[in-house]
Amino acid sequence: MKKTLLALAVMGASGVAFAASNVTLYGVIDTSVVFTHDGGAKDAKNVVDMQSGFRNGSRWGIKGVEELGNGYAVGFILEDGFNSDDGSGAQSMNGAFSRESKLYINGGFGQIGFGRLGSLAGGAQSNSILSGWALGTSYQTQGTLTSFMKNNGRVNNAVAYVSPSFAGLTVHAMYSNGTKTDTAEWAKNNHYYGLGLAYQLGGYRNTLIFESADNKGGNGETAYNVNLGLGYNLGAITPQFAYQYAWQDTQYKQHVFGLSAAAPVAGGTVKAGVKYLLGKNETDAFKAATGEDKYRSLSISAAYEYPLSKRTTVWGFASWADGDKGYSSDNLKNLKASGDSLKTANFDGYVFSVGMTHNF
Repeated sequence: MKKTLLALAVMGASGVAFAASNVTLYGVIDTSVVFTHDGGAKDAKNVVDMQSGFRNGSRWGIKGVEELGNGYAVGFILEDGFNSDDGSGAQSMNGAFSRESKLYINGGFGQIGFGRLGSLAGGAQSNSILSGWALGTSYQTQGTLTSFMKNNGRVNNAVAYVSPSFAGLTVHAMYSNGTKTDTAEWAKNNHYYGLGLAYQLGGYRNTLIFESADNKGGNGETAYNVNLGLGYNLGAITPQFAYQYAWQDTQYKQHVFGLSAAAPVAGGTVKAGVKYLLGKNETDAFKAATGEDKYRSLSISAAYEYPLSKRTTVWGFASWADGDKGYSSDNLKNLKASGDSLKTANFDGYVFSVGMTHNF
């Protein structure tokens, strides 16, 4: 009730009039101290800094649902990111609700949603079904599964469908008419297509996702990825397996394997996993910077999370990554020096962090 009243007060203060059966203000504040040795950094310095969103992106949002009767409801999610270490807006975000801006309708047919949405394998927001990795998309940069994978992140101008559950199986589909903008001719917009299956029944959490981005507004060459996530809760431990194959015909082909598990220990939870990446980059720029057309990286990560309360968690994290071929330390430095935007610490270096996450 307090959250509902606060959400209505916030909306009222901003001049927004709204009446609904359920409106909620929610958020996450995540702050930590992080030690990073970036093996791919040009000067390879050790850095200790305070960071926001290392485990979970700091954010705030408003969500609401209006019951229409006969099993139908209309709802919305408006969510924005911020940096808890300095109070600024998240640097990667643009716009008032750039994490998610979604209007949807539920019914016996399932759910149809519209707006700025997280892609099916993006690992973030309400429509993502990515699975198979105990650390999820937490613990940037080395801990998250998506740091090794190709993914489409968030897309604008999207329509998403989620089917009803059929004995634990749901069908997910998403289309974006323009991942950034859709004001050009249809053939010149960058389109996204996603189709996924999720099976969640008992201890099982399994997903299979296919995605493509046609890059009509770029080089015109479609990028594809297939993601498989498997997991089963055995009670004492939850083992998980993740796999991705991603390719863009004249650009790259790569495989990612992840094996991980989560287990309760001393009132908290231990999460640990090993990721392995191997791929081939056939672009002239990559070959010129590294003298290679292949790249590899092995990453080992572990975290311990302890709940101080239902809303607050303290945690520690450690990770080590070792790159080879095009992702060796020297070649990652060459890539960075050439202006490549690759986050090299993902693939070579080590990270330690301690922090706190509060949900409200």
